[in-house]
Order: sequence, then C-alpha cells, then structure tokens
Amino acid sequence: MSKKIIMDCDPGHDDAIALILAGAKNSTLDILAVTTVAGNQSVEKNTKNALNVLEVLGRGRGDISVSVGATRPLIKPASFASQIHGNSGLDGPKLPEVPSLKPTQSHAADVIIETLKQSDEPVTLVATGPLTNIATALIKEPSITQYIDSITIMGGGTFGNWTPTAEFNIWVDAEAAKRVFDCGVPINVFGLDVTHQVLATDAIINRFKAIDNQIAKFVVELLEFFKSTYKTHFNMDGGPIHDACTILYLLEPDLFTMQHTHIDIEYQSALTYGTMAVDLNDITNNEKNAYFATTVDVERVWILMEDILKSYGDAQ
Repeated sequence: MSKKIIMDCDPGHDDAIALILAGAKNSTLDILAVTTVAGNQSVEKNTKNALNVLEVLGRGRGDISVSVGATRPLIKPASFASQIHGNSGLDGPKLPEVPSLKPTQSHAADVIIETLKQSDEPVTLVATGPLTNIATALIKEPSITQYIDSITIMGGGTFGNWTPTAEFNIWVDAEAAKRVFDCGVPINVFGLDVTHQVLATDAIINRFKAIDNQIAKFVVELLEFFKSTYKTHFNMDGGPIHDACTILYLLEPDLFTMQHTHIDIEYQSALTYGTMAVDLNDITNNEKNAYFATTVDVERVWILMEDILKSYGDAQ
C-alpha cells in the first residue's frame, strides 16, 4: 500500500535526488503535490528546478502538480545558499531555462491545506527546505493537523553548517520551524548528525556511473557538482545527500536509528538563532515531540539508491 506524501522543497541538488527517489514508478510513495519555498535559491528558481526535475522523470503532465510558495521567511529577509547550489540552485546538469511544465496558480500553503483535507487518508508532509510554507498553512488553518500522519523533515542537528550551532534550513526561518515543532503532529527529523554519515564520495559516484540510463546520469551530474562545493566550503570528501534521507526513511524506515526526544527551536537569540535544541539525554524532562535520526546503515542506503536508479532503465 502506498504512503501519500506532499513534498515541500527548495531544489537544490539533494532535494532533486529526493524527488527522483520518491518519483520512481515502482515507489511505494504517492506524491500528491510538490510545493516550493525560498531557501537554497529564490522560490522562482527553486520552482523552475522542481519543474525541470519532474520533466526529466517524465512526471508532472497531469500527474504531479508544482505550486509556488513563500518568497521569504515569516519574519526576516530571504537568504540563499548560492555558494553550495550555484546561481541556478541546481548548477551542474544542463537544464532548460524555461521549463515546459508550469506551476499551478495556487499558493503552496493553500495547496497543502486543500490536499490534506481532500485526501482519503492521512498524509505525510516531507519538508526538505525551510519550513515557511508548512508554518503558513498551520497558521492559516490550524485544524489541518488532524489530516497529517507525520511531518518528515531534513533540518537541524546537534551542530550547525550555516552558523556554529544552526543548520541552514532551520536557520533560514527559525520562527516557522518553532511553529511546526510545536504543532503536536509526530515529527521525524533528519539532521546533520545523520546526513553527514551518507557522503557521495568518488567511489559512490562511480557506482552510479555504472548504471546506464539517463536518470542515473543526471544524478551523477548532481552529485559531482555537490561534491565539489562541499570540498571547497567544508573540506568534505563527498556531498551529503541530506534531503534524500527523508525519502529513504519513508521507503525503508529500518535503515535509520531514531531516538524519541524533545526538540525545541531557538528563534530569539542573535548568537544562536536557528539552533535546534535536541534533548537526547532527557535533561529537560519535556514531552517528547520528535523522532531524531542518530545512525544510518550507509551501505544499505547506496544499495537501495542503486536499485531505484536501475529501475529507471526498465519500462515504467
């Protein structure tokens, strides 16, 4: 039985890979909608990237809609990650300047609300960018929590990659993240602690190069660019496939070790804005509101990704 999901994203190399993993024809995930948010790049560029990725996959023509969301965080100005994802937000592969697919006319937050209400079963929200759209939907229609199975998030961690203590997705809009973590819905969190365990090194990229289809080649191009920027800016030997971890978890939950814990978001301090306070040692005795990924079976991740990429060479 398929799991119904809404993908709220800011593609982004790792978002693109998440879409590819979720969008395979033999996937057990049913993508009800894709919504875009300002994050890795402007929402306009992120929307173009989402449309182009769906076009590459052969999805989107009456199949999966894309809706444009927030142009900036709830409170502060927009901030982008051009130094990591390039000026387009998806540098590396050669993609059309003008996608053949078009977004809907509805705002992403409204699409999230209406899709949740219209679904015949609870829906999982998959958030791989800043949480502005989901927070906006919760503010506009608080009752939607009853239609949400869970919220699966790439963001945060016990350390930072944008400030000493804050990860980019949470830092971009900490007010939105605070709203989401306080909403009472079950939340699964894939932060830097686990995503930095899954590095697409040269050896991994070479494994994917051996897969002879266009989608695998596209993923190789994504990973090669991502690897180069992570080497330049973080001196890491591979690009972490951050956002893909959310989809890998939904496909095979036992790939990850999850710890039930309390998570809070700092949004008032100039020094630690965007910090995710993860109470792994139950110091606060606060009610546990999230499952936080701590470890992952790395080799099984690569095997699963290989299998999915190989499936794109089959008749779909």
